[in-house]
Amino acid sequence: MKKVIAEIISIGDELLNGQTINTNASWIAFELDAIGIKTNRIVTISDTKEAIKLSLVNATKRADLVILTGGLGPTKDDITKKTIADFFNSPLVQNKAHLEALTQFFFLKGREMNELNKAQADIPLCAKRIPNDNGTAPGMWIEDSDTIYISMAGVPREMKLMMTTYLLPQIASYFNTPIIKHHFTHIIGIGESDLSLLIEDWENQLPSHLKLAYLPSLGWIKLRLSALGDDQKKIELEIEEQLVKLRKIIPQYIFSENKETLEVALGRILKEKKLTIGTAESCTGGYIAHQITSVPGSSAYFKGSVISYSNEIKLSELNVKQTTLNEYGAVSEQTVKEMAEGLRNKLNVDIAIACSGIAGPDGGTEEKPVGTVWIAYADKSQTITKLLQLSSDRLTNIELTSLSTMNLVRKTLSPA
Repeated sequence: MKKVIAEIISIGDELLNGQTINTNASWIAFELDAIGIKTNRIVTISDTKEAIKLSLVNATKRADLVILTGGLGPTKDDITKKTIADFFNSPLVQNKAHLEALTQFFFLKGREMNELNKAQADIPLCAKRIPNDNGTAPGMWIEDSDTIYISMAGVPREMKLMMTTYLLPQIASYFNTPIIKHHFTHIIGIGESDLSLLIEDWENQLPSHLKLAYLPSLGWIKLRLSALGDDQKKIELEIEEQLVKLRKIIPQYIFSENKETLEVALGRILKEKKLTIGTAESCTGGYIAHQITSVPGSSAYFKGSVISYSNEIKLSELNVKQTTLNEYGAVSEQTVKEMAEGLRNKLNVDIAIACSGIAGPDGGTEEKPVGTVWIAYADKSQTITKLLQLSSDRLTNIELTSLSTMNLVRKTLSPA
C-alpha cells in the first residue's frame, strides 16, 4: 500500500503577523493522520500571487495531497481562486450548482446577493466543486497528474464541515489509505520522566508496529498508542492487549481514555455514585466551578460555589474561625480544611472541595512563596488536605490548582 504524503498551505497575512492563530493546519493534519495520511510539511504564506504559486510549485514536488486554506472570500484581497486558476491554466467558469446554493443561502438570510457574492460561484474549469454548507465560498478539488489539490475557506467552521462531510471520505477512497488506530490514555499526578521510567519495561516490549508517543499538557499527560495496518479488528485487539498491561502498571494515574477530559471523568464518577459536589474557592476565583459546569448535565451533581476571595467571606459564608485566620493565615491547611467543611454544611452537599493559595505574581513571602496552595476534600466521614507548590505564573497556578483539586476528588472516590 502506497504511503501518502500531504502538505498543508495556510494563506493569510493575519497568520504571519500573529493576529490570528493557525488552528486550521493542526486540525487538518490530525484528521489526515486518522485516515493514514502523513503530513510532512505545513507552510504559512502571505496573500500574494507569487507566494501562492511558489508554494504550489514546491508542494507538487513533495506531496501527493496538497491542501490550501484561506483567500476565498468575495473581496479583492482574496486572490487564491484566481491564482489557482492561473496556475493550472484553467479559466474561471460559473458553477450552476453553487450559484443555486448561494441564491438559497442569501434568500434564507433575507439578504440581497450582490455581484461579488455571485462571483463566488465561479471556479476553475478543471476543479470539482466542494459544497460549503456553512458559508458562501465553495471548496475546490483538482486532480493533476498524480497529485490532488484541495482549496477551502479559511474560516474554521466552514473548513471543518467541508472536510468531515465531503473531503475526508473522498480522500480516503481516492488514495485507498490504510487503517490507522490511535488510543489515548490520559495521565495525571506524575511527571513525564517519572512516567517514562515507570512504564519503561512495558514500552520496550511493545511490538514494532505499535508506536507510543508522550503528549504532555499543563498538569497532565496524554499517552498515544498507534497502530497501522489493513485489519481493523486485529489492530484494535492488539492495542487493547497492551492497554490491559498498562492499566495494571499505573492504575492510580489514569483518569480517562480517548477524548474524556478530567472534568468529564469526574462528572461521570459523581453520576455513577449519585453524589453531589460544591466548591469553596479563593485563589482560583471560581475556575474550578467553571471547569465542572462546562460539562453538559453537570446540574445533576453540582450544587454551587462560594468564591471566598476575602477573609470576610471565609468568615461569614464558610464559618472559618477568626482564630484560625489569625494564627495560621488564609493560606494554610487549617483554613482550607474549615472552608471545605463549612461549605459542605452550607450547601448540604455530599462532597465539598476547597482551595486557598497565593496565585501571584505578588503576595508571596519567604515562608509562603507565590505558588503555595492548599486544597481540601471533605465528605461526611473524612477531610483530606494537600499542599501544592506550583509556579510563579498566576494563570498557570489557577489551572494547576483546578486540575489537582478535581483529581483529589477522583482519586478519593475511585482509588486504584
